[in-house]
Amino acid sequence: MRLGIFAKTFLGTDPTVVLAQAKAAGFASVQYNMACSGLPSMPDAISDAVVHSIADAATSQNLAIAAVSGTYNMIHPDNAVREAGLRRLEMLAAASAGIGTSLITLCTGTRDPDDQWRHHPDNTTPEAWADLLTEMAKAATIAERYNIKLGIEPELSNVVDSAARARSLLDAIGSPSLAIVLDPANLFEHAPLPEQRDIISHAIDVLGDRIIMGHAKDRTADGEFVTAGTGVLDYRHYFGRLRAVGFDGDMITHGLTADEAPAVAAFLSRMLQ
Repeated sequence: MRLGIFAKTFLGTDPTVVLAQAKAAGFASVQYNMACSGLPSMPDAISDAVVHSIADAATSQNLAIAAVSGTYNMIHPDNAVREAGLRRLEMLAAASAGIGTSLITLCTGTRDPDDQWRHHPDNTTPEAWADLLTEMAKAATIAERYNIKLGIEPELSNVVDSAARARSLLDAIGSPSLAIVLDPANLFEHAPLPEQRDIISHAIDVLGDRIIMGHAKDRTADGEFVTAGTGVLDYRHYFGRLRAVGFDGDMITHGLTADEAPAVAAFLSRMLQ
């Protein structure tokens, strides 16, 4: 597996400056965010100059662009918000080849109108699922047009809140452009170690054929998100189960500060060995 980090962990709006920090911290790839080029994460326009600057920065730092973040609320209660997100997703898709990546990460969304990472009770309704299927089918058509993959991440706060729901979505859409980004810390809040291991194993068993990227952060025993290696997540089990299904893609850490990045790179490297 190749170790990477969210590019926006580091300060700066010049991709060369940002990626140099990622390289110096010990990482070989990044999940890029257009904020690192001084743009909104989901911009309305991406110039050729911006695309070339990202690709040139990656080349100069010998760093791979594993993915670009393309998250928007795919089941937002306001259809106009969803339509704007889809337009911006196509903008990212059109720029991806020039940037040097073939993966855009998504957020399956929530009915919460203000925060796409906050749970809402209506996420479990048939209407929310129907809206997701409609939106994801449109997104998949875009991905197929530009020959890219879309990374869907199961997480408790979103409409796709489990491995089983993610599998149902993959099967319902039936597009080879859809893939899975797996972050085990998003699959539980409070779980004794045997239960945590069962949850992770089940997710990898159910989704292993479509996992394209792993994420690495952690949870405390109280359920709070923390930096990888400082919580209760069993990384040896997580990495071992991924290896068992043949995963050898990027493992991208996030939810940490720039100052913590070198220590996290060292920790994850040890776990991989």
